[in-house]
Amino acid sequence: MTKASYLLILLVCFSSCCMAQTQKASTGTAPVALTVQAPPAIQISPGDQISVNVFDIPDLSVDNARVSQGGTVSLPVAGPIHVAGMTADEAAHYIEHELVVLGLVLHPTVTVSLGQSVGQGATIMGQVASPGIYPTFGSRRLLDMLTLAGGVTPSAGKLVTIIHRGDPQHPVHVGLAESSAGLRSQANPIILPGDTVVVAKAGIIYMVGAVGHPGGYLINNNEHLTLLQALALAGGNAPAAKLNSAILIRKLPTGTEAIHLNLKKLYEDKQADFLVADGDILYMPSSFVKSALFFQAAEVGAQLANTAVITSTVF
Repeated sequence: MTKASYLLILLVCFSSCCMAQTQKASTGTAPVALTVQAPPAIQISPGDQISVNVFDIPDLSVDNARVSQGGTVSLPVAGPIHVAGMTADEAAHYIEHELVVLGLVLHPTVTVSLGQSVGQGATIMGQVASPGIYPTFGSRRLLDMLTLAGGVTPSAGKLVTIIHRGDPQHPVHVGLAESSAGLRSQANPIILPGDTVVVAKAGIIYMVGAVGHPGGYLINNNEHLTLLQALALAGGNAPAAKLNSAILIRKLPTGTEAIHLNLKKLYEDKQADFLVADGDILYMPSSFVKSALFFQAAEVGAQLANTAVITSTVF
């Protein structure tokens, strides 16, 4: 074999190898480009707080204006302008257009900034120290949100209602524990952006007249309280109480109802005990004979003890 023939064979082999490598590369899977979507712009919703600044015209500007349930924001002079469903930039351009149409500004420059947003936070309302809209940062627990709102008030009941934005037809009811530690050990659901948390007010029953401690007593709205239990909270009946002439005053949609009770029989037959309702008033009259005997005995005891007797009016 001549030297030229040998070189020709090597050249053919090299060309074949290169073609094979090229075909192999062409049949391989091409790298897939990763596409990262930008987060969607926040749309203005009813209940949001926005600030509208008309450049160099403060009389047409407004700070921390609340978007109405109809989706409008009220601007000085211009009046209500619809902004719900728009981003801040879209709302700014639309307000510029409206100011021109109304003949208020020829070439306005408007900026809109979003403050508290219902869509990005949860609404905490009811019996909390500072009701409002609080950021959720993706998701937070119920206890976290109540803490942000300053905690529950002394008049709060033990029932919390959570209305999820995605399922408003099926609210979730959660019973609060006596302490935050107790809440951590029980259901402490996640609160999502757009959710609404309502802390209900505890009911109150009023005990007046010849009872141990007259006043108002809370009825926790996830518990049942009977009349005798409420009377026990008030220290029971006073010694001069006329048990067979008690009156329960109850508010009804049609008016007020006075229910005459014989508590002596109720004590004897506790099966007849019944639940009290928010706003009930139990009036326990006193027997004048019992009162006289009671205060006579008190005076004798005071004389023996060389102490003064302090009397008080019993309703």
